Amino acid sequence: MRQVLEVRQLGAFQAFLGLVAGRTAQVVNASALSADAGIAHGTASSWLSVLETSFLLTMLPAWHGNLRKRLTRRARLHLLDSGLACWLLGIRSPEELRTHSARGAIFESWVASEILKARFHAGRPADLYQLRTRGGEEVDLVLRGADRVRAVEVRSGATLSGDQLHALRRLRGVWQEDPDRALETFLVYGGEESGWRRGDRVLAWGDVQDVGW
Repeated sequence: MRQVLEVRQLGAFQAFLGLVAGRTAQVVNASALSADAGIAHGTASSWLSVLETSFLLTMLPAWHGNLRKRLTRRARLHLLDSGLACWLLGIRSPEELRTHSARGAIFESWVASEILKARFHAGRPADLYQLRTRGGEEVDLVLRGADRVRAVEVRSGATLSGDQLHALRRLRGVWQEDPDRALETFLVYGGEESGWRRGDRVLAWGDVQDVGW
């Protein structure tokens, strides 16, 4: 990457990568990122663009269905290599990851990566988004199809609770705004048992690849 970008500020570039890892699964503010890294805004934008072109990260845009008037517009960053994310954040073992503050974000980015890989391997476009309304409601991943939309919530915990499904159920309540597409809802979590909860499909982390995304 340094060769492609002809980076001369090696220290700044390394710090930038660490900051990117720390922002995985977050909505990106390029101005704040460049300020924290001590580089120009244009430099930060260029570095992000090349990292995305190299499939090291993806920037998920906001969902633009008929809900568009209620959405914020900024993209959410996902570092696609969870091992690289851990290394850049100083996480050196599974034990450290279990208690690290970034565990949930790294898990969410891992799920996004698995969905994108499944679609690319099948020759499909990404068509992956995130949803955040101006009221602060969020759905982590939204996958658009010709006749259906799949909404995916991600939780790294190994135990299920009803609270984890609130965002999906709130989304159902407004989905009449996009009647041309059916809505399917998924919860991916860090446990071992898959199943259904009141119309939501629950996927254990090890079963993510079993869905034809």
